[in-house]
Amino acid sequence: MKEKKIKNGITYVILGIVGVVMLFPVIWMFFACFKTNNEIFGSLSLLPQGWSPEAFIKGWKTTGTYTYARYFINTFALVVPTTLLTLVSCSIVAYGFARFDFPGSQFLFMVLIATLMLPNAIIIIPRYALFNKLGWLDSYMTFYAPAAVGCYPFFVFMMVQFLRGLPRDLDESACIDGCGPFQCFIQILLPLLKPALFSAGLFQFLWTWNDFFNTNIYINTVSKFPLSLALRVSIDVTSNIQWNQVMSMALVSVIPLILLFFAAQKYFVEGIATSGLKG
Repeated sequence: MKEKKIKNGITYVILGIVGVVMLFPVIWMFFACFKTNNEIFGSLSLLPQGWSPEAFIKGWKTTGTYTYARYFINTFALVVPTTLLTLVSCSIVAYGFARFDFPGSQFLFMVLIATLMLPNAIIIIPRYALFNKLGWLDSYMTFYAPAAVGCYPFFVFMMVQFLRGLPRDLDESACIDGCGPFQCFIQILLPLLKPALFSAGLFQFLWTWNDFFNTNIYINTVSKFPLSLALRVSIDVTSNIQWNQVMSMALVSVIPLILLFFAAQKYFVEGIATSGLKG
């Protein structure tokens, strides 16, 4: 018993040290919010000399026309619909591949999985040309449209694997009770798909929230900027960059992600680890 307690204690200590090391950038960013530029670049001390919230107040107001309240609203207006549309479209596509044997289904699924190997730099040019012809540039439709038609093969593949782990007896029982394919999906399979949906939703939320490359390509109007572009603008607008204000807004922008991850951690792990029904 003593040896077990010692081993557990050592394990917790090691995990605690690793956790502190992994969280150190966030910890440093928090303390940097209360430092001046001279302290940030000229001192090795982690703790600031003062604890004034001035950097948060001035950083939130910005030096431009819009405050960070507008950028937060823009970010949620971009991220939330994109995530919801992704879950709806990818779950329907996955249901089709997992439960229906139609001509060419294996070939189409192979093509879908093959698109995972395409780098974003390759598809960005044809996408930009297509969105330009459709008149969607400088709008969130450039994110909504791909999400609405299931253009995320990673999530489709993850849900297909999850659905294949669910016994077909569920479908047959629902069919005997008079359910059609759509009713079977909505009433029987979709509730069981919840862990995979949580995982896919969390991934998509994080990726879209942190996406700088695509937003920088498609969004040009400052009034439509999400947080990723707003943080970049705060560095460009002035030659005398107040890094404590930049750090304070970076910290504020990452807090929702940290809270979301810890709140959905249980479902996230379950969705990754579970491959079917529990006994």
